[in-house]
Amino acid sequence: MQWPDWLKWPPSDQEKKKKDSVLWSESLNATDWSHYSSPRTIIPTAILTFSTLALIRIYRRSLRRIPDAQYITPSYFHKRTLYGYVSRVGDGDNFRLFHTPGGRATGWGWLSSRKVQDWTQKDFQNKTIHVRIAGVDAPETAHFGNKEQPFGKEALEWLRTLLHKRYVRAYIYRLDQYQRVVASVSYWKWGFWKTDVGLEMIKNGMATVYEAKFGSEFGDKEAKYRRAMEKAQRKQIGMWTHTKPGLMAKLMGQKQEKVETPREYKTRISQAEKGDAGPKK
Repeated sequence: MQWPDWLKWPPSDQEKKKKDSVLWSESLNATDWSHYSSPRTIIPTAILTFSTLALIRIYRRSLRRIPDAQYITPSYFHKRTLYGYVSRVGDGDNFRLFHTPGGRATGWGWLSSRKVQDWTQKDFQNKTIHVRIAGVDAPETAHFGNKEQPFGKEALEWLRTLLHKRYVRAYIYRLDQYQRVVASVSYWKWGFWKTDVGLEMIKNGMATVYEAKFGSEFGDKEAKYRRAMEKAQRKQIGMWTHTKPGLMAKLMGQKQEKVETPREYKTRISQAEKGDAGPKK
């Protein structure tokens, strides 16, 4: 009959060695969890995690390039701006913007692969955002078989001279029915003077205040724009030139000439097209 282990006291040397061997082998397989709860581990891990998440957020918010308008979500509206290079001006109140997030700080304009000023129109193909300048309406150029509106060509050339191959910032309001970004646009004049493009257009008689009943966007600039237009009309600048007859013309009975605004021009063309599409007699 074998005696119970608890009666075997003191234990033999062989049993001691066996027990010590078991404890040592168990210690090899045991996990030291205290290492993971040590401040030496927790603090660097937390810093690395938060830094990684912060960098991802910064990239998504500020450094990720937006190739065209379909990538602009409602979260941008009335909150975000886009900084970019004007690759083409195709009309008197809209243009193509190549988004350059981060500007010169991220190499745009001076790194060999980011010298957009040396690119051709082919290089920009399918990579730009169509921007419609908010709050203004420029005279129309000839298109879709319609005649050019008076001062349409001059307005286009003026805007092209001002913006083409220039870096600008666009404050986004919304997307319109043509998938254009409706935005207030500004640039830095002489490197330190922030200039509103829409306001400059109106001051120089190259556009009117936007008059459509729906879809107008001004931010807080409508009153300023209307005052600028009244001043341009009084001074007969740009499209308002020769609206008032001189003294001799007045004596000869010539009346003040009325300028057809871009909105009136579009309405007239639209009505004419509807008439042409009607039943033939």
